[in-house]
Amino acid sequence: MSAGRLRDAFLDAGYTVDGVAGRLGAVASAALARHETVPARRAAASGDPLDTLVRLFLLQLPVDQQAATRALPLDAAVALGVVYADGDEVHARLDVRPYGEKDGADPWWVVSDLGTGLDGTGRPLPTEHVLGVGGASTMLAQLTPRSAVGRILDVGTGCGVQALHASRHSDHVVGTDVSVRSLQLAGLTAALSGVPIDLRPGDLLDPVRGETFDLVVSNPPFVVGAPAGATRHTYRDGGLPLDGVSAHLAGAAPDHLTDGGTLVLLANWVLRDGEPWDERLAGWLPSHGVDALAVQREVLDPAEYVATWLRDAGERGTPGYLERYDGWLAALEGDRVEGVGFGFLVVRRTGADRRLTTLDWPHPVEQPLGPHLDSWLGRQRWLAAHETDDALAAATLTLAADVVQEQVGSPGAEDPEHVVLRQQVGLRRALVSDTATAALVGACDGRLTVGTLVAAVRQVLADSGGDDGGGDGIDDSPGLLAQVRVLVEAGVLTPSV
Repeated sequence: MSAGRLRDAFLDAGYTVDGVAGRLGAVASAALARHETVPARRAAASGDPLDTLVRLFLLQLPVDQQAATRALPLDAAVALGVVYADGDEVHARLDVRPYGEKDGADPWWVVSDLGTGLDGTGRPLPTEHVLGVGGASTMLAQLTPRSAVGRILDVGTGCGVQALHASRHSDHVVGTDVSVRSLQLAGLTAALSGVPIDLRPGDLLDPVRGETFDLVVSNPPFVVGAPAGATRHTYRDGGLPLDGVSAHLAGAAPDHLTDGGTLVLLANWVLRDGEPWDERLAGWLPSHGVDALAVQREVLDPAEYVATWLRDAGERGTPGYLERYDGWLAALEGDRVEGVGFGFLVVRRTGADRRLTTLDWPHPVEQPLGPHLDSWLGRQRWLAAHETDDALAAATLTLAADVVQEQVGSPGAEDPEHVVLRQQVGLRRALVSDTATAALVGACDGRLTVGTLVAAVRQVLADSGGDDGGGDGIDDSPGLLAQVRVLVEAGVLTPSV
């Protein structure tokens, strides 16, 4: 009941995503995202209930007890542990932040520990610190396909962000976490947001042994290589050597998928001399029964990586900072780590031979990416069903509406050196082609079969002496069919309905 009363007060005050954005405006909102509070202080200065809640929770400022009483049921807020009274002032004990999807249909509030870094002030985070909505959690939410399913598992639920999103397109949501404090705050997130979540204590997949799900998502404690004796934080340190947490989930989580179920996993992996990153990830995944896409979005050198996570934990400039930095760096050096990759894996359980695609793609992508990843997985099954050249030749394909062609070459040259087929949506990939393949692609309108188009291209090449002007043009149908498969996999060409 206390959570329901607090939720009603938030709604009455307009303490929602849209309400806060409208009160602060674009400039103050952008400044607050940079941890600068002055513009937001100025925008939220009238003293009405919405301003009081903004100052209390988002700006971490003490508010007058009378103002707090007008803004929320103070007894309920104290009972829930989100605020405390100190004399005539009320202070936030937890970060309670409006959250929701773009359609604004479900107002949510995410409960986490108070962050650090506002206006340049900082403090080391406690080891059991529970993060709120951040870059990684937002990325995972955008990567996740949102088809309606029965059961969803959120591994390492933290404050419950992914579980909120999952509640909109599933019948049952399970969230696991080794941190009891995380489960407590996720429970508050669920209660305030009016969302049922089945929260279970335990490490990673242990609480769901023997169970399967239609969708598994995880933003796990994937940080690499914190040495023995270093301060460990449950939100980032999983307790396994190097990238062991990521490797464990990539290998074990598919066993918890139903047939056709999907895993979306954020991960870090170590880069060592002589070991390609894609081969390392291939060794993590099951050798049979999955379609998988692994995308490397960023690579940091060891020094930048260590500094990033020490800063994230509020340790930069604190006593012992240089020693912790040196110890962590020495541990990575001892393990021959030359860099750390960050990215994601999307895996679908199929029961068939494994199909794995790896992509090193640090370039901008269109968000949300989830629908495009779902389409990619669907095309993998289509390609598996059209594995023979005869099956592919009998199919009809359509050029995706977002694809544009770019021609690259020297100014004034009669023919381009190569052709680039560039996507405008999704991963926004750019695929180098030759003019023969580009001609075939341009003719894919769903009416003629691939085999008919290949024959037409071959005839044109024969009439012109076999030179397509592309430098490394393909003049045989098996080679052209191989390129067609690549273009279907990427989504440049899509199977006709």
